[in-house]
Amino acid sequence: MGETKSGKITVALIGAGLRGQIYTNYAIDHPDRMQVVAVADPNAARTEAFSRRHGIGDSLVFRDWRELLARPKLADAVVICTQDKMHYEPTMKALDAGYHVLLEKPMSPDPEECVRMGEKAAEAGLVFSICHVLRYTAFFGTLKRLLDDGAIGQLMSIQHNENVGYWHQAHSFVRGNWRNAAESSPMILAKSCHDMDILLWLAGADCVRLSSFGALSHFRAEHAPAGAPARCTDGCPAADNCLYYAPNVYLGDEPGWMALAISDDPSREARMEALRTGPYGRCVYRCDNDVVDHQVVNMEFANAVTAVFTMSAFTQECSRTLKLMGTQGEIRAAMEKNEIELIRFGAGKPERIGLEMPGGHIGHGGGDLGLIRDFAELVRARRDNDAGQDNGRDQDNGAGRAGVGLTSAVHSVQSHLMAFAAEQSRLEGKVVELDRFRQQIMRFA
Repeated sequence: MGETKSGKITVALIGAGLRGQIYTNYAIDHPDRMQVVAVADPNAARTEAFSRRHGIGDSLVFRDWRELLARPKLADAVVICTQDKMHYEPTMKALDAGYHVLLEKPMSPDPEECVRMGEKAAEAGLVFSICHVLRYTAFFGTLKRLLDDGAIGQLMSIQHNENVGYWHQAHSFVRGNWRNAAESSPMILAKSCHDMDILLWLAGADCVRLSSFGALSHFRAEHAPAGAPARCTDGCPAADNCLYYAPNVYLGDEPGWMALAISDDPSREARMEALRTGPYGRCVYRCDNDVVDHQVVNMEFANAVTAVFTMSAFTQECSRTLKLMGTQGEIRAAMEKNEIELIRFGAGKPERIGLEMPGGHIGHGGGDLGLIRDFAELVRARRDNDAGQDNGRDQDNGAGRAGVGLTSAVHSVQSHLMAFAAEQSRLEGKVVELDRFRQQIMRFA
């Protein structure tokens, strides 16, 4: 099939789970800008439903990504949304095959693989974007603009809280795919590489050193209610009082995103069977989880900005809140409430800034849409530029030629290394120098 000659780009999806479907929904809503032409996922029911939705023929539906990438080039780009440990190999193969790539975060649970992928994309001259959706939100975009415009003078300090939410922690990091560092990655990477990336962006300089503290303290066997079985569905005596009793969480009349994550069939019967037999029916105090439930990271940047990041399961909201402190004022901001308050020293009343885009958890405050829209435009610009050069014309438009969007791997590799360094600091109880940390990674490569 090859690349399209129209204004829209073509993409192939590897990993048709929840995130992959969210990003490729852009093709449904904007068929003039993007078309999904192939899909690979081992779940036959999932690929069948996905291919029907996008009008993909049977010959372009694959059970294994290797089969897809073994074909002659099928599209302009590949969107890769497999599990964390399955990112590296398809990404490297796709770049070798000449595909532009959009990769779900985190890039990889291995720091060396993150660096290698970034190097590969640079060598190939291809667009390689990471799904750091927060940079595309009106919320964080406004904060960045205020800082760049000098609204609070010179930025000096940042306090950033990721309020994970007790319910989100239980679903994703106790029962779910990211519960165990060996099987996925440390939580500071899986959940908060977004936040390391945002702090790097807002600070406006490289992180030079950091330290970190945290532990898994609550979601442990010793905190299980008396007589609690391994599964909630096996007659738990604490069912009426437990915040995490699985049938109450997943069997509501209107399934939310968590309920849809446990079963491709949304019927109540199918969800109940998933609780009886799958990981999401387990008692949260009797799982094989080992990632932290609270952690703090202290950072120093090359321009003398300091930052403190706190990630905690023990909150009601799943939200992000910040305080940015400068020489001439401060900013207080709450993403879930979509509120930004600008305080200029000596100016009297604070200025409250309203945002038109939605805030909060769903859609990452408009960031999901902004990310895929930007990626599609980068790929289209690069393709058209390359076509112009092939015809003897120079259509270089800067961003398209360089392939550097807001979330290019050029930026993302460093924020990933910050997360890896934070985990090393937490485990070893020492300050980590980022330059030395990267040198150590590549020395043993």
